[in-house]
Amino acid sequence: MKAVVLLSGGADSATCLALARAKGRETYALSFDYGQRHRVELAFARKLARRFGCVEHRIAAVDLPGKARSALTSRKIAVPRGGVRRGRIPATYVPARNALFLAHALSWAEAIGAREIWIGANVVDYSGYPDCRPAFLRAFERMANLGTAAGVRGRRFRIVAPLLKLSKTEILRLGESLGLDYRWTLSCYDPGKRGEPCGHCDSCRIRQRAEKAVRKLP
Repeated sequence: MKAVVLLSGGADSATCLALARAKGRETYALSFDYGQRHRVELAFARKLARRFGCVEHRIAAVDLPGKARSALTSRKIAVPRGGVRRGRIPATYVPARNALFLAHALSWAEAIGAREIWIGANVVDYSGYPDCRPAFLRAFERMANLGTAAGVRGRRFRIVAPLLKLSKTEILRLGESLGLDYRWTLSCYDPGKRGEPCGHCDSCRIRQRAEKAVRKLP
């Protein structure tokens, strides 16, 4: 079965790719260059796609109209370092990013005859992103099957989000069991030019806590 896998180069999307391959999927990796300050993640995505034997890896350039509204796409907004606050949408939210990414993935999936789109969305370590919620993913899946020729003809699409209810610790354990070395990934929102993690942003802090738990460090 063919599957399009959204691959940012981060820990969650890499785990998704490793799991899709373990489940026997023929994987087509899709990454995006959208002016993100952590654009170096794309170098990690390229290496991951090669390591896991993706049939094809596309990097799509997207000119997001809302760049000035997110810390990930505007240097004028600081990357949060104060910790995740439940129920609040953080400054790293990019307007409708996952909707745009999934729509692009859907177009490619229909073109190549894939029936699944895999995404590393996660809500247990929920950091306020509305486009990572189960309700959003279910709604997008319904739309995909209503608004495509394949869906109308009965060749239905599935949005696969296998990490949705896993903790970050559980995600890292899963990935390691699948042979994923997390040194191949980048989770930082504000890395150095060569991909060195800052160690202070919310994404780094969530990953650091999970890594300590996996290795049972104090």
